[in-house]
Amino acid sequence: MLTRGQKRLWKYVEEGSLLKLKSYLRKHRDLDVNFCQGKRQRSPLQLACGLGDDAVVRLLLEHGADVLLADKKGDTALHVAINRALKRGQTAYEDLVVPLRKSCPQAMEASNIAGVTPQDLLNGFKHSEPSGQGASSASQADSEREWREKLFGECEDEFCETFGVYDADDILPVDEDDEDYGDWSDRIRREYFSKKHAEAQRLAASSYSGRRKKMNREEAEQNYKELHAALQKEHEEYLSRAARKEEEIRQGKKRRYEQMCAATFHGGSAEVLRYSDIPWPAPRSTVQEMVEVMLHGVDRVDAAAFRKALRKQQALWHPDKFAQRCEARLDGKDKRRILDTVTALSQELNRLAQSLKP
Repeated sequence: MLTRGQKRLWKYVEEGSLLKLKSYLRKHRDLDVNFCQGKRQRSPLQLACGLGDDAVVRLLLEHGADVLLADKKGDTALHVAINRALKRGQTAYEDLVVPLRKSCPQAMEASNIAGVTPQDLLNGFKHSEPSGQGASSASQADSEREWREKLFGECEDEFCETFGVYDADDILPVDEDDEDYGDWSDRIRREYFSKKHAEAQRLAASSYSGRRKKMNREEAEQNYKELHAALQKEHEEYLSRAARKEEEIRQGKKRRYEQMCAATFHGGSAEVLRYSDIPWPAPRSTVQEMVEVMLHGVDRVDAAAFRKALRKQQALWHPDKFAQRCEARLDGKDKRRILDTVTALSQELNRLAQSLKP
């Protein structure tokens, strides 16, 4: 039976949420990353290899992921990684196979249930030819093509099995440790109205229970006023706490955004940038919400200061300037999506700047 932490780890690997996974593993250093689940009984490391997420693979290896852990068919993470490399080419080999081999060289000789090792897959099942040279080069090429087509078919079946079926255990409960602002505010609201209801019942019981204590009308009205005033004060405190909580969250998003911008645009790194690596102010939100995070804390009453902050963000997300800084580093699969989002951000910033003109 998987723990809640293991289920959440699996969810982050499945989503490709590198930053969330890194933060969660840093917070739960004793979490065991070597477990299997799903129809294929795969480990998180095998799932990351199947998705081709090299950053997650390296992170899991740093936290003790076992390369030799096998799934239902006896395949290790290296089997999965080499199968993907055969289908995707040299880049997948360098991203997935190389770090796994370096972490556990002996895994290259680990056989699955069919008796196939990762080394066999890497060699392409190239058996030695008969000494008589009876087979022609054309028949050898046909045999090689048939083998690759069969292998690719297996990869497609494997993909369907992995992503086409979900177990009931994959439906994760909310982790109280990762309670966001919406969950927090809902919980406080429920507690507030639950307490209000309990107080009303207590007052009703004390007002109408004549067996224990008699209360005249004036006393009942006075108690009601006191209760109403107490509840009103508690409600105002709740609203104040909610406002402080929201401000803390917005400040945290702004701080993380600025740190990521500095690391990505000014850090001098040559790493390939996927969509999740771009320092979006709010990755899963609308462009309007992203702009709100960018400009959080800027006094909009001070027109000069606000325009200055707005021009800084316009220069940072201008499509041409962004392309000059980062286009050569963008991942090919995510490039169009990244550039489209940058363009949308730039347009929203320009629209806001035009609305400020008198």
